[in-house]
Amino acid sequence: MESNKILIDDDAAFELENEEELFEHYRFKVDPGQEIIRIDKYLLDRLPNTSRNKIQVAAKNGNVHVNGKKEKQNYKVKPGDEVAMVLPYPIREFELIPQNIPIEILYEDNELLIVNKAANMVVHPGYGNYSGTLVNALVYHINNLPNPPNDYYGRPGLVHRIDKHTTGILVIAKTEMALTHLAKQFYDRTTERKCIALVWGDLKEDGFVEGNIGRSLKNRKVMSVFPDSDYGKFAKTHYKVIERFGLVTLLECKLETGRTHQIRVHLKYIGHPLFNDLEYGGNKILRGTISVPYRKFVENCFSLLSGQALHAKSLGFIQPSTTKKLFFESDLPVPFANLVSNWRYYCTDK
Repeated sequence: MESNKILIDDDAAFELENEEELFEHYRFKVDPGQEIIRIDKYLLDRLPNTSRNKIQVAAKNGNVHVNGKKEKQNYKVKPGDEVAMVLPYPIREFELIPQNIPIEILYEDNELLIVNKAANMVVHPGYGNYSGTLVNALVYHINNLPNPPNDYYGRPGLVHRIDKHTTGILVIAKTEMALTHLAKQFYDRTTERKCIALVWGDLKEDGFVEGNIGRSLKNRKVMSVFPDSDYGKFAKTHYKVIERFGLVTLLECKLETGRTHQIRVHLKYIGHPLFNDLEYGGNKILRGTISVPYRKFVENCFSLLSGQALHAKSLGFIQPSTTKKLFFESDLPVPFANLVSNWRYYCTDK
């Protein structure tokens, strides 16, 4: 099959290079000697890799602020103005083959769709992962719609992602307007996101973890928490106990921010790594006895999942055109549900 050239979001092969939320925030202080010009021209001069149309779409969606107030593309900047703008990440070109890969679509309209991602699937292509990704499947799906959106701009638009082994809900934009609008919602933290996690240890109370997250200084492939440092970026995770099994605990986690591996890093930081998390030490027996039957039980539990026990359960946001609130939920995938059942039975049997 001959490949198509598709524009996709920034390099994702090495997923840690970017945030899980795929947008950028720009901020400028207008120089004292700046002539009075339209803000779209001002921004275009300072963002050479961004088109004027993209800036105008951002302004239309309320993503351009001057001195803390939303402004349209025809606003005239003046010396001393503080200009801020949120844009989806810049894109790179890859040769991408649309692939007929089964995916579960929970909802779809002309501007966006909601996917319930399966385990062991990379979200989008990059070096080392050119095919078999969710984006490959989405390009095929959108290209084969009987009535594709008129303003579809040639690529599925991502404003957030989840790890390869994490299952659950993702929103995908079909148009540039929807992508820009959704990016602003994620930046403003007005979306509602909850995940289900199984962690090692007995968490007695609900709570939260707060601390900057940045790339580990010892291992560049993982992230760490830096609580008393300017290094990294602010992150906050709320957690609520759903069910205790003594040796492990089932949690509902609410994301206040969306940093890379946020839930995994924060819970490890407080001594409760996610069950079967290879990168963060949860793939070892961290609680319980050293008896052979228990070891076999845990190893059987490990075998149920391809990676960490984490599921993106729900997502709520505003539909860009209708401004109606949309909310979606997905059940635990069968392997994860079986894992929980195994621990419930094991603890009851004791």
